[in-house]
Amino acid sequence: MAIETERRRWDGKLYIDGSFSDGSGGEPGGVLEKATGSRLGSYAVASGEDLDRAVRAARSAQPGWAARSYEERALLLRQVARAMEERADELADAIVRETGSIRGKAQYEVHASQNELYEAAGLASRATAQIVPSANTGKLNIVQRIPVGVVGVITPWNFPLILGMRAIAPALALGNTVVLKPASYTPMTGGQLLADLFETAGAPAGIINVVTGSGADVGVALAAHPDVDMIHFTGSSEVGREIGAVGGRALKKLSMELGGNAAFVVLDDADVDLASMVGAWSSFHYQGQTCITANRHIVMRSVADAYRAAIAERARRMTVGDPAGDDVSIGPVISESQRDRAHALLQGSLEQGARIVEGGTYDGLFYRPTVVDEVRPGMPLYDQEIFAPIAPITVVDTEEEALRLTNETPYGLVNALYTGDLDRGLRFAERVRSGMVHINDSTALDEAHVPFGGLGASGMGGRSGGEANLEEFTERRWISLQRTTVHYPY
Repeated sequence: MAIETERRRWDGKLYIDGSFSDGSGGEPGGVLEKATGSRLGSYAVASGEDLDRAVRAARSAQPGWAARSYEERALLLRQVARAMEERADELADAIVRETGSIRGKAQYEVHASQNELYEAAGLASRATAQIVPSANTGKLNIVQRIPVGVVGVITPWNFPLILGMRAIAPALALGNTVVLKPASYTPMTGGQLLADLFETAGAPAGIINVVTGSGADVGVALAAHPDVDMIHFTGSSEVGREIGAVGGRALKKLSMELGGNAAFVVLDDADVDLASMVGAWSSFHYQGQTCITANRHIVMRSVADAYRAAIAERARRMTVGDPAGDDVSIGPVISESQRDRAHALLQGSLEQGARIVEGGTYDGLFYRPTVVDEVRPGMPLYDQEIFAPIAPITVVDTEEEALRLTNETPYGLVNALYTGDLDRGLRFAERVRSGMVHINDSTALDEAHVPFGGLGASGMGGRSGGEANLEEFTERRWISLQRTTVHYPY
């Protein structure tokens, strides 16, 4: 069914226990088209009572859902993927309008979300038990994987569809149920449409529930709820610390995918033209608003002049405007507050000696792709996650200096490097402290079957993707069976 036709069913609604319903936490919030500021729809504000209803529905549905065969759980996920395929163009349109992304990014997000569903469908049959040897005569040890239970999923606004599906699909595949809290900037593609897709595919009532509202209220309440067994949070390190503290006090299982400060390292044997292409994509894709954006371009001095000129020229050629247009490279940033924060980081760095090579201006929410030179550790652009289309360049004299600067950050999500010698690149990568390192490619990579996650301030818990999801969304249960009589001294 067309999204516009279906909108009246879910616009301004929560999704609880298999049906859309009004929220009781206050007046609905507005959903805006980021490029034009026009109203797209609304989202309900969940009250504490609404959240309780959602958690009760998930708790009630979980045993029955876990008892279903892995084939039934896998079938539902494949049906959701097929529903997405049938509505792919409409879903991409909704992502463009609600997030401000260009169409290519939106199409990627739909396709990648389908991959998450298919990968998770295959995971449903892989939660196998182990027979573990025992030192005791007649003892059989069985170690089973069992569902965690009710999983609270809190997602950000930058990739609302895929970052929801990345947690929801494997959680459901492994017998859990879900309460989803999407970002208030993107409640439609991050929540309402997700619920509609699962309902269309025939999801049993209660296995997925969507509650909307502010993160400070609904998100924190979800993390604190005594009947939620696990929280999977994707977002900034700052908010992640708060969610982690709340969930930790309740002794929940936590999985936190947090911010980054990725380095894109250009070694002195790199093909500069190719490196500048990959570096530009790493910093400017989706207006630089991802945790895997390249925030620091660490470039060896012998190729720095050529790299600086090449990436600045690529930035200069980019078209900025309404992403509904086919020839647009850069759309709007998500909000005025995000624009102002990023511009303040730029201004603070300029005051400390950095120099603009290209860009540095904005019109409304449309921020020009910006290249900044002479950026050093201690400057705001160097030390902080930017979330805007800004590429700071730091020049170094040696490979060892490049490695040291790459690692001297509290973050550890992803880094990348470009080199003409793959063996040299591998030796460098093996000394980088981050959850992911990419050689001769972008910082912005993701595959559904590969473990994704970081170290330090970039995350805690485990990894998302493929077999790693077995650790994320199951617990282990030891069952022992004593075949012979055991005698104790009492």
